[in-house]
Amino acid sequence: MRIAVLDDDPAQADLVCQTLSAAGHICHAYAEGRALVRQLRRQTFDLLVLDWNVPDMSGEEVLRWVRESLSERLPVLFMTSRSRETDITSILNTGADDYVVKPVSSGVLLARVGSLLRRAYKLNTTALKETFGDYEFDLSSKHVLVRGTAVAVTQKEFDLALLLFQHLSRPLSRAHILDVIWKQATEIPSRTMDTHVSMLRSKLGLRPENGYRLTPIYGYGYRLELIEKGGA
Repeated sequence: MRIAVLDDDPAQADLVCQTLSAAGHICHAYAEGRALVRQLRRQTFDLLVLDWNVPDMSGEEVLRWVRESLSERLPVLFMTSRSRETDITSILNTGADDYVVKPVSSGVLLARVGSLLRRAYKLNTTALKETFGDYEFDLSSKHVLVRGTAVAVTQKEFDLALLLFQHLSRPLSRAHILDVIWKQATEIPSRTMDTHVSMLRSKLGLRPENGYRLTPIYGYGYRLELIEKGGA
């Protein structure tokens, strides 16, 4: 999952990101609230980890902006040194999903993050297969079945299709897709992602007559939607 961490203490931010990265997540750290909000306008994350006292825009202000400005319900974990009961209840009532007081052990952090992600995205990390209507993804063999028939896809196509189905109806930014699928190990040509999307649309029949629409969002990314069969 793609996670943003807001903390102006570089050592703390590095520790959190190292812990999350070791568990397979992709982590981006921000030291200022406004810097994080600017990125939230441009790209998608799966979860936010927010400190309270950061420069120029507090974690509480960022949380309020997220709940007022983003249409999706983005899970938010508050991780701060403020431990008063009034602070905890205030932030939870403002819209945070969970609250932990620093210092936090790696085990507790991963457990809290994992719990939030499972609740938000209905993840089953022990599943061998994931099924979405007529589409079945075999996670061990990286095979896709469409209405019981195997469809030949590359590993990148498999990973991209699964990501889109796991975030059905949610717009995904190009930066998000690059992080998760291509790991940003190297700069890839812009058309590479577009070509993969086009191939999936063709191979998996992601068209309105089959109940799905896979569309680009200009200047942002892509969205896979479930629609009425035969709809426009």
